[in-house]
Amino acid sequence: MFEIRIHSRGGQGGVTAARLIALAAFRDGKHATATPFYGAERRGAPIIAFARIDEDPIRIYSQVQNPDLVVVLDRTLVPVVKVLKGLKPHGAVLVNSGHAVTLDHQRVHHVDLTGIALAEDLVIAGEPVLDTPVLGAIARLGVISLESATKAIAEMFQDPRNVTAAERAYRELVL
Repeated sequence: MFEIRIHSRGGQGGVTAARLIALAAFRDGKHATATPFYGAERRGAPIIAFARIDEDPIRIYSQVQNPDLVVVLDRTLVPVVKVLKGLKPHGAVLVNSGHAVTLDHQRVHHVDLTGIALAEDLVIAGEPVLDTPVLGAIARLGVISLESATKAIAEMFQDPRNVTAAERAYRELVL
């Protein structure tokens, strides 16, 4: 089973990203779940979302304790939340950043999701929405296919800029 933990702030699209990952995995012929974890938080508060992907049916709906992939949509969460907690020894980290990032000597993949969202005018209430661009980056990591990612995005959002943002993040991810 491949497990993903997404760290974001309310309103950035972390919960929707988990749902999109699960939908794309389903399009790839796999079983998948998406589970948010938040309380009475408001826009801007730290939240966590989880996705699981497997060839077999998934019967676990709890939080992901030992992820294969950690996604950080807001770098300001790093000093506040232990984003690497439980990361598997050969796990990967994806951070929303236009510059190289090092976390606890961990190799980090990065892409400027915020810049991509702003360039595509994917903004709600004045804040860039990162759920669709991050799907392209996750596809580039091989977790889901780009074709399934773009199909999932098109199913959930009618605006073609969302697919364009995902394709751009796919191309711009620094491995």
